[in-house]
Amino acid sequence: MTPPALAQLGTVLPLLDLLGIALFAATGALAAARHGQTLVTAAFFALITGVGGGTIRDVLIGAPVWWVHHPFVSALCLGVALLIWVTPQRWWHGAALDWLDALGLAAYAVFGAAKSVSFGIPPVPAALMGVLTACCGGIIRDVLAGEPSILMRPELYVTAAALASCLYVLLMLAGLPLLVAAVIAAVAGFALRAAAIAWKIKLPAYRGKR
Repeated sequence: MTPPALAQLGTVLPLLDLLGIALFAATGALAAARHGQTLVTAAFFALITGVGGGTIRDVLIGAPVWWVHHPFVSALCLGVALLIWVTPQRWWHGAALDWLDALGLAAYAVFGAAKSVSFGIPPVPAALMGVLTACCGGIIRDVLAGEPSILMRPELYVTAAALASCLYVLLMLAGLPLLVAAVIAAVAGFALRAAAIAWKIKLPAYRGKR
């Protein structure tokens, strides 16, 4: 049964979820491909990256783990891995991983916050669930690939996810239609992450004792 808050968004929020899953799955498959791994490994990376954050969120908020019961989410992740595998490397060269990750980050942060609110989670924890949803898949991907975590890079990342999820919750509390709130929040989160990628925007680092 779909919670009322999600039902108000019709098909938009589920589409955001599928978009986030597909884009994160692509980043997982690309990470495996860059390390010269097999198709099986690429498929595993795609699945664990695509659904990792959402799985942790669902467990924490007491919701059914959605992708396990969905008829084609697993197939979507495996299909994305196959697409990455059979297409020329030049299609995905350069900043493709970062831009796909930025799109998935914004979409997934909004979905995570909205789903958490719909399951009765208070506003602040719901916003944090949005951040967790958006970031954990990428963290798992980086750890498995043996790469420095995106959390340890200087450009804004978690901040962009936090902007998307917090803005959605704030706009919802302000009484905006949920669809409008979701679109504004997702665009804002993506814009901040895109700016960070393009112009290397970062927060000040800890400088130790003075």
